[in-house]
Amino acid sequence: MTTPIIDINHYKYELPADRIALHPLTERDQSNLLVYRDGNIEHARFRQLANHLPENSILFFNNTKVIPARLHFVKDTGALIEIFLLHPISPSPIVALAMEATAKSQWQVVIGNAKRWNGQTLIRQAGDTQLRVSLVDREKSIVSFIWEPREKTFAEVISSLGVTPLPPYLKREVEASDRERYQTIYSKHDGAVAAPTAGLHFTDRVFKNLNEKQIQTDFVTLHVSAGTFQPVKVENAWEHVMHEEQIHITKANVANLLQSNRQVVAVGTTSLRTLESLYWYGVKLETNPSAEFVIGQRDPYLDSKTVPREIAFENVWKKMERDGVDAIQGETSIYLVPGYQFQTADALITNFHQPGSTLMLLIAAFIGDDWRKVYQQALDNNYRFLSYGDSSLLYRSNQTSK
Repeated sequence: MTTPIIDINHYKYELPADRIALHPLTERDQSNLLVYRDGNIEHARFRQLANHLPENSILFFNNTKVIPARLHFVKDTGALIEIFLLHPISPSPIVALAMEATAKSQWQVVIGNAKRWNGQTLIRQAGDTQLRVSLVDREKSIVSFIWEPREKTFAEVISSLGVTPLPPYLKREVEASDRERYQTIYSKHDGAVAAPTAGLHFTDRVFKNLNEKQIQTDFVTLHVSAGTFQPVKVENAWEHVMHEEQIHITKANVANLLQSNRQVVAVGTTSLRTLESLYWYGVKLETNPSAEFVIGQRDPYLDSKTVPREIAFENVWKKMERDGVDAIQGETSIYLVPGYQFQTADALITNFHQPGSTLMLLIAAFIGDDWRKVYQQALDNNYRFLSYGDSSLLYRSNQTSK
């Protein structure tokens, strides 16, 4: 295929520092909601979300749970070493299983102040919990953990010792309230190192309103990785290397997606990436019934053959039936950029993203060049930006962003 040229500078805008929300609002659903549909823009409050959704819609949420992924150790010399969890290595590379590990585990991490750590064992103690970390492979940034009491799970250990991994652009110290507020109220499965922030606005009141309007809800899992904050450093954004994230899909998810008479609304870019990845897995199964659930960043572009949405999801359903399973694990590094044709979602609920980021490219792919109008309207109307900021409901456009 011919290498596309996607000038990352076309997807940047001026974001004043004072428009970045450093803290969440007191009430989650009091945030602003910008609604974009057919080129038109309305302004509302998030608590009014149900009023802007069709009754025959279903919302897909990402129920991953943010783990306290930052672990701090102090050397005898006083030097601070930060261990930032990325991906589990053993006893299992599957996040859900790694979080349930007892006694010991290995992870790939980011090591802060690595030059000051010669690899000797570092120890951290909190109450009856003691955690030891040793360097296994400096080049690959792999460390081993051993802890006491041995019967505690790794999830319990880092809950006692870890710090909430706030986005780096907030540039402030973590506060006690962040552990609750940088988490959706429906978070369930430990494993994310960044929140699926579109979901931070949802409250019991909003869910009640959705239910009263008979709008359906469903939950997928994508464990958001630190790569979501990785900047695009190349002029041609097509050459950017995407991060890999783990997905968990249930048979019930597939059954809901097979009901083609409903409009699908993805709550957040991570839910959207999950649904699109599942579609492309179904496309793979069309020609290879034993294909693994692994979606590379260029898979949707290399395989120009598409199939109807219901056929793709039916292929996944049949695969699960043949394998006798109610859930499947997958990995995706899908890259959604201008020119991509979305296959699953009719609308997207999402926050306002960093200029020139992969998420900005996704928004431009979803609503075309009108992303500029949407973001300018948000700036002109004093919307709050990024993870703790305001929200938008974007209906998919058929136009192609340039």
